[in-house]
Amino acid sequence: MSGIVLPLAIDIHPGEHPEWHAFGMTFNADTIWCSLIAGAIVLVMGFVLRGALTKRSEDHVPSKLQILWEAVVGQVQTQVEDNLGRVHPFVVPLAVALFFFILIANWLEMIPSQINEHHREVLVAPTADTNLTYAMAILAIVGVWIYGIREKGVKGYFSHFLQPYPVLLPLNILEELVKPITLALRLFGNIFAGGIMLGLIAGLVSWKIGAFPFGGILAVLGDILWKLFDMAIGVIQAFIFSLLTVLYFGMAGAGHGGDDHVENAEHQHGDHTPKTPELAA
Repeated sequence: MSGIVLPLAIDIHPGEHPEWHAFGMTFNADTIWCSLIAGAIVLVMGFVLRGALTKRSEDHVPSKLQILWEAVVGQVQTQVEDNLGRVHPFVVPLAVALFFFILIANWLEMIPSQINEHHREVLVAPTADTNLTYAMAILAIVGVWIYGIREKGVKGYFSHFLQPYPVLLPLNILEELVKPITLALRLFGNIFAGGIMLGLIAGLVSWKIGAFPFGGILAVLGDILWKLFDMAIGVIQAFIFSLLTVLYFGMAGAGHGGDDHVENAEHQHGDHTPKTPELAA
């Protein structure tokens, strides 16, 4: 065992952030600047796509970018209408924007951004901070409530808390209050755990294993494979957050027979799980 030299510790800092202090409050600096970067990338993508979609070509042939974007939005629109019926036109663009923002935020940590060995990564996944995930979840749910009240009126919207039986009022209220918590923690937990695993696997690269001459190469390959897996998790979590947001808007705007769309979709796909999106996810 004398040929094996292991490090005393792997230097990772889960849950620690550089902080800014102002007005008696503490702000996680890396979460703020990475959220701004992700938002800026989404805005740039939007302006570039808008320019490409509105560009007039002499042969009137749509560009590849236009075909791709229309295919994505059209597929989302089809899935929403098949499962929830026709919803407000702003719901699909909101879901697409949420998906790309969360996806880019999840993938930021894949970019090597360590200035030197004594500094943490400059680019981190801001979705690994509950401050961002709670903020997004609360804004989404508050938007759902406002949309439901505008569509049905105050009495019409809040009457669904008495369905199917008035005695279930406390449980229905609790379910509504739990929605933003589970929406936020699901995204946070998966991305936070992925960041820890990336830190652990990256630490293996510094191990000097004398008994295994290819140990360093294997560690690097493991890091690459985990990054690919973590990227896939980032896509899935962005999709789930966006999908649940769309479902909440669809359920909030549904009329007295609105739930029939959900039930019909479940029967078409052979799904007999509970209609509550939290349980289905």
